[in-house]
Amino acid sequence: MSDHLWHRHRNVEADGTGHGNPKVSFSDSSKSSKRDSSRPSTSRNDSRSSSPRLLSPRADKDRDRPRPQQPWSDNRAWQRVNRQSEALWQEAPSLLSPTAPQPRPFLIYHDSFLNLLGSSPTLSLLISDPRAPYFHEAGVFHPATNTLFITSNQIPDASPDAVTTQNKTIVITKIEFFSPTDFTRDKVRCPERNYMANGGTNFRDGLILCAQGSLREPSGLIYMEAKRPHKATTLLNNYHGRPFNSPNDVVVHSDGSIWFTDPIYGYEQGFRPKPQLPQHVYRFDPSTGDIRVVADGFGRPNGICFAPNEETCYITDTDFIHGDGMKVHSRPATIYAYSVYWTNDQPYLTNRRVFAYADTGVPDGIKCDVYGNVYAACGDGINVWNSGGMLVGKVLIEGGCANFCFGRNGEMWCFGEHKLWRVKLGDETKGALLGV
Repeated sequence: MSDHLWHRHRNVEADGTGHGNPKVSFSDSSKSSKRDSSRPSTSRNDSRSSSPRLLSPRADKDRDRPRPQQPWSDNRAWQRVNRQSEALWQEAPSLLSPTAPQPRPFLIYHDSFLNLLGSSPTLSLLISDPRAPYFHEAGVFHPATNTLFITSNQIPDASPDAVTTQNKTIVITKIEFFSPTDFTRDKVRCPERNYMANGGTNFRDGLILCAQGSLREPSGLIYMEAKRPHKATTLLNNYHGRPFNSPNDVVVHSDGSIWFTDPIYGYEQGFRPKPQLPQHVYRFDPSTGDIRVVADGFGRPNGICFAPNEETCYITDTDFIHGDGMKVHSRPATIYAYSVYWTNDQPYLTNRRVFAYADTGVPDGIKCDVYGNVYAACGDGINVWNSGGMLVGKVLIEGGCANFCFGRNGEMWCFGEHKLWRVKLGDETKGALLGV
């Protein structure tokens, strides 16, 4: 039986913790394949299929017949939690309870997560830079140039230009990949009008960034070209003459409209004026100039994404953590789901409901895969729910992460402030945004 990161031997005591030293390696992600129609899905429509296609022991009628050992032939050896009842843990001491230390990075809550992991998932540290928190938000992968754009957290800046941002700045990092481990890293000089960039997404041949603004410069949305010299154009910087708070995250609908969240983190962190608008979620149509509010009632609206069919919009509320660092445990760390309803050729959001609540930290960045599963960057790493709101698994990352980004063929990059992580899932586990 191979010693993959997502598996634990039952009788290994090499280091006194019941598991050996994990082997971290890169998997070949250069080949992609179409989804097999027989592949079990984690979507609501396929919820009747409860057995993953590679888990044969419980499905075999003749389960007691001797057979060759397979990677997951013994279900009790899996690092499972929340499986049927606490009695299962009593029957199988090798299982870990939800409160026990978790030595492995891939935590299985439901068998459907195995389909997303593939046969050899890996977690690898690409960059560790103690100088500054360069890996924080955005996470925009540009397939045409094989380039990843990441925005930093706030970095001290003593230059005169940073007076209006309380002597803080944000750096945009550009990483061009030649292979999973061969890449160049460069710093993008923040283009004009791009003050305190935060979230971002793909748009046309470049990317949109949320410019949080400063005490002097307005906040809003800018379009930045993906290629040098990274020319920037302001798309929007006010709501009918009233300034935005500090736009945080953004997503583009297939109709070309731009949806974004606007919390007050900039004001709480001292680089934005007193808010003149509630903490809304907006829809902007660049073809007509129409800008309107599509959702309100949040403590701190943050991440936003659409389901693959765009019939559901997911928005996170991270009111648990305020901009000044204060944590209020009674406040939301919640993902809300909305139905997208159309009337008069215009979409609006209805049927707000709680989709999930993060058990560790807050759900910051959020994205869907092509199967409709929902991924969120939380205090313990990447949490994954199916479209029905069931937690199916986690990718445990030391220190958690604020955001992440899908690459090609099951590749994800996760941002841990001073660290950039690479996660390799199954080749068919692709991000819904790009589908590559």
